Amino acid sequence: MTIQTPYYLIDKASLLRNMEKIATVREKSGAKALLALKCFATWSVFDFMRPYMDGTTSSSLYEVRLGHEKFGGETHAYSVAYADYEIDEVVSHADKIIFNTIGQLERFEEQAANIVRGLRLNPGISSSSFDLADPARPFSRLGEWDAERVEKVMDRISGFMIHNNCENTDFSLFDRMLGQIEEKFGALLKRAEWVSLGGGIHFTGKDYPLDAFCERLRIFADRFGVQVYLEPGEAAITKSTTLEVSVLDTLFNGKQLAIVDSSIEAHMLDLLIYRENAKVSPDEGPHRYMLCGKSCLAGDIFGEFDFPAALKTGDRISIQDAAGYTMVKKNWFNGVNMPAIAIRELDGSVKVVREFDFTDYEQSLS
Repeated sequence: MTIQTPYYLIDKASLLRNMEKIATVREKSGAKALLALKCFATWSVFDFMRPYMDGTTSSSLYEVRLGHEKFGGETHAYSVAYADYEIDEVVSHADKIIFNTIGQLERFEEQAANIVRGLRLNPGISSSSFDLADPARPFSRLGEWDAERVEKVMDRISGFMIHNNCENTDFSLFDRMLGQIEEKFGALLKRAEWVSLGGGIHFTGKDYPLDAFCERLRIFADRFGVQVYLEPGEAAITKSTTLEVSVLDTLFNGKQLAIVDSSIEAHMLDLLIYRENAKVSPDEGPHRYMLCGKSCLAGDIFGEFDFPAALKTGDRISIQDAAGYTMVKKNWFNGVNMPAIAIRELDGSVKVVREFDFTDYEQSLS
């Protein structure tokens, strides 16, 4: 089956490997796992993921509604700040609501009185190497820092969310930071019923010490008598999806350039935001090319890669790891068409589940 590029291709066999590791962690640690919709919200595979996870966690009204309607299970609502006009609808879709600040907790105490309430804590430490993504950066707005202030509202909440891991592949770092959290917030944690440790922990990655991770989670849960939650986003879908593109043109301008029918600003925005290169597999051979997007942005560059043969118009290229913080951020910059979404089933068959056209572009504006 030939599908018109560009398109995202979700491979269920690869996705299954992540799901099975998540299931192992749930079983061995007792922790529950919620899909972080801010990272991945392609609901066509929610039915496939549902047996391996406990529900979803969100960052906005639309995400909590999507999780409730399309995924099911537990639905946790969090937002940096809720607006008056949306709080009632948020509560109607949520099992738990986690407020970012005491001010928000007090403002919406009446509206959220009938569901489980929690508060975000900021321990002042993180694993992020990017200031842009560091929740513990100076003057951070993400959560409460002062344990004494939180102590005064413990009668209104039953748990906490602590999200301070970012692309953390290092178990020893996770362990050390969790120890610091225990030391700083231990008195509060002992009064809680549940604690979410957020996402950003790459426990589905290659060679990650799952047994040690599970044991650490169990020790934490037993010490404080809490139900632990994890919020895997990237960990749930890592290496499951490619962005399939085609070469439109080649030229030489000091380097061999190949222009493809896609764009990092429109289709892989995180590459632009964090100034990172895409991944191409196998990325080997004697012919080196700079892969360029088709938008008018001068820096619309996927990176430089090696190929076994000289590229020519019509050649197909697979951009790796194109699910997390990618599909949720795609946009209509330059009017470049959105990639279709396709799924490779476990039997190897491929089906297209969504295509976009001019009408979608037109109706995204007014």
